[in-house]
Amino acid sequence: MQFAISIPQRFADGTFDPAGLRDYLARAEALGFHSAWTQESIIGPGALSPLELMAFAAACTTRLRLGCAVFVSPLHNPIHLAKSISTLDQISHGRVEVGVGTGGKGRMFSAFEVDPTSLVARFTEGLRLMKACWTEPRITFSGRFWQLDNAMVGPKPFQKPYPPLWIGASHPAAVRRALSYGDGFFGAGSSTTAQFAQQVKILREAQAEIKPDKPFKIAKRVYIVVDDNAARARERVEAGLKQIYGSADKIAVAVYGPPAACIEGLREIADAGAELIQLNSLFDEAEQMERLAAEVLGAVQEK
Repeated sequence: MQFAISIPQRFADGTFDPAGLRDYLARAEALGFHSAWTQESIIGPGALSPLELMAFAAACTTRLRLGCAVFVSPLHNPIHLAKSISTLDQISHGRVEVGVGTGGKGRMFSAFEVDPTSLVARFTEGLRLMKACWTEPRITFSGRFWQLDNAMVGPKPFQKPYPPLWIGASHPAAVRRALSYGDGFFGAGSSTTAQFAQQVKILREAQAEIKPDKPFKIAKRVYIVVDDNAARARERVEAGLKQIYGSADKIAVAVYGPPAACIEGLREIADAGAELIQLNSLFDEAEQMERLAAEVLGAVQEK
């Protein structure tokens, strides 16, 4: 069992504190977290861009792995995205983890000149082209959306053949698709433990059937709040989720309350199949990270 931490991304205009984030990242590294992760939210209030934030984090750390769960890759030109990720992997000396997903059909695709009816085709073709950019010295690619003729794209990633590739998904077909295109599956923070367990079941059944020998990791992002006052913890979780999703009705996705309740909630996620758990605090990130490290994570690992 490995644990990751979320990198704070939501700041009111003019309130970002570079020194504070440097201290947070240095402490996460000192506490032994496997990795620190961003998300992508292009349209919406106050969320810093993941690639730039990961580059900042790379400059502040030496061992901590850095990821995004997930890039909504159909909104990107795959050549630009592959180039940026390769660059980040080089400057971090191979510490990048890459999560990608379709983003679902509820997004404002018209802002990106993307036809939502071609979302899956654009996603899979884009991944194939990104992998070509990362591995082929010269690229000839004849796709529905992108074409290249004997093109050179460099630098290649520091990690060979490319950074670990995680697929974020929820629909059963998309969960199975993760086996074909990725090295791991990343369960969303917006899914409950029960939903995640069902996704893992679908994934492992498909793996046994079509790719039994393929190493494949499973991760889950989880909203978490440690608070000795359970009622106050619930109130703060509801407020945080309302800020993110516009509604507090997703309370069932979160783990919250005194340390014992958080230990139990994380153990359930581990039992459901998570090998990496990304901890996403909803407020007071530095204080929450300290409490998680001191009062929760060791007990989860001891089981």
